[in-house]
Amino acid sequence: MPLVARAVVHERIMVAAGTPIRLLSGQMSSTTLSPRRHLSERQADTVTRLVDATVAELRAHPASTLTVRRVAARAGVAAATAYTYFASKEHLVTEVFWQRLQQLDPPPLDGPGDPAERAGAALGAVALLVTDEPELAAACTVSMLAPDPEVRVLRDAIGADVAGRLVRALGDDGDDDCVAALGLAFSGAMVQAGMGHLDYDDVPEQLATVARLVLGDAGRPTEATRSTRSTRTRSAT
Repeated sequence: MPLVARAVVHERIMVAAGTPIRLLSGQMSSTTLSPRRHLSERQADTVTRLVDATVAELRAHPASTLTVRRVAARAGVAAATAYTYFASKEHLVTEVFWQRLQQLDPPPLDGPGDPAERAGAALGAVALLVTDEPELAAACTVSMLAPDPEVRVLRDAIGADVAGRLVRALGDDGDDDCVAALGLAFSGAMVQAGMGHLDYDDVPEQLATVARLVLGDAGRPTEATRSTRSTRTRSAT
């Protein structure tokens, strides 16, 4: 069963209850998946420095040159220490994406637009997390597919988070199959964008188009939505 599909039923229950999802790895190297109460202030600071240094390294050099040792040197951390938190460069890069995702506001309940627009906006916001940083985007595309156990834990967390955003955006307009299908479309769009075959800025609109196909009549704009859209258009002009 696809990653997003596996998360859907559990995510619906948690969203309805208003409870945030946390996946616990039981490993120190996956620190941000659980509350950081088990880390000292110094340890948490080390994790932050390594994550920030990863972004800085990718801004300064091609993704192909990234290593844990280079990140550690930039962060002023011993390489051996860095490896106690992050098992690989793929783990580091996936952590960067996960932390950015956690800082992204959830889509509003009963937000504006038809269901397809809401789904496109929710997924597009995730895609745009790396749109202005091509080396980070390229690194994320490769890193999140890595077979490392630490990356898999983060990948599962990302999948659950994306599923939750879709459930929240669609409300009663999408069932589990729709959410799973749109999750697959999102994964494909991210790979296409990471390979340079699709512009990240075009992802929201492309996913809204896919959502209309998946949702059928439920994804088409209602008269109220058309009226609101027309009003926005007139205001913009």
